[in-house]
Amino acid sequence: MISLLARLFLKPEGKTEAEIRKAYGVLCGAAGIGLNVLLFAGKFLAGFLSGSIAITADAFNNLSDAGSSFVTMLGFQLAGQKPDSNHPFGHGRIEYLSGLMVALLILLMGLELAKSSVSKILHPQPVTFDLLVLVILAVSIAVKLYMYFYNHQLGKKLDSAAMLATAADSLSDSIATAAVLGATLVGHFSGLMIDGWAGIVVAGFILWSGIGAAKDTLDPLLGTPPTPEFVERIRSLVMAHPGIIGIHDLIVHDYGPGRVMISLHAEVSAAENILDLHDEIDNIEKELQTKLGCHAVIHMDPIVIDDGITGQVRAKVQTLVRCIDDQISIHDFRMVSGPTHTNVIFDAVVPFGFRLTDEQVARKIHEAVRTLDGNYYAVVTVERSYT
Repeated sequence: MISLLARLFLKPEGKTEAEIRKAYGVLCGAAGIGLNVLLFAGKFLAGFLSGSIAITADAFNNLSDAGSSFVTMLGFQLAGQKPDSNHPFGHGRIEYLSGLMVALLILLMGLELAKSSVSKILHPQPVTFDLLVLVILAVSIAVKLYMYFYNHQLGKKLDSAAMLATAADSLSDSIATAAVLGATLVGHFSGLMIDGWAGIVVAGFILWSGIGAAKDTLDPLLGTPPTPEFVERIRSLVMAHPGIIGIHDLIVHDYGPGRVMISLHAEVSAAENILDLHDEIDNIEKELQTKLGCHAVIHMDPIVIDDGITGQVRAKVQTLVRCIDDQISIHDFRMVSGPTHTNVIFDAVVPFGFRLTDEQVARKIHEAVRTLDGNYYAVVTVERSYT
């Protein structure tokens, strides 16, 4: 159905990727509203006919899903706005906020359902068996599975946390409705009044999906590192240029899907012409924009590589640092000689949660460098990687 609607109403010709993304989000949100309202009406009727608290609660869960779909649709609409003076990086993070609101609605509905189910366990009542009820529940399961598949597929395609949150909610809804259907059949054929317990199971699925959806939308808002695959694409593209010796201090800023800014330090030879190097850096920034869709800012770090000693000492220091722990790497290496000693200056990168403190790392590196030459004095800045 979504594919058909997309062919009828979405005309990709002449539209940017952001505009197509917005159109898909609005379309899926509108479809979600319509399907969830229909499911609410059907389940509410089934709950009324059977007297089942689990079915009635599941109906209101679908009503909240319609509200969630509206929030998702509104989120895509607002996120698609162009950058302005107050928001120069655009409004893409609104999509994450809409996904978080969906997650909060899911959690609220799960808590309300759990409360109603506990009441039904304490005060059980028989559930009326009706063929129409079974048909409504079976159709609901099929519809929710369909909604899961199209939201999951488009969520992956568009890298949309809001759509993936909606997909997770749809999957948990189909499982929850299956539990309600099972409880209805058990109650009819065995006489066991487990309607309240089935409601607890439904509430558990809803709460679990809500927690997962909240995490998926909170993480990009708080800031998460880029994927290793994305980091490798950036590294490969930059290092393909002959003037670049190495890169470090790569930072990826995510301002919403399709709105990424990166900054990095590129090591270049201090012996090369600075204007030529600047021109090459400009070309790399343009290439990152063209191929990866990233606004890039690159800082040049000139290093000495052909004085006959700096390169050799750097290699030896790197080996010594690896002996302390192979998770430590170094960059920005340079040597400044004086009348009594030589400062060996560089940055050491350690992972978050490293077993040693920064002071311990610096002290161990200082001791290791002194073993190379008693006149070498290590000036180390310990830092963390953002990738």
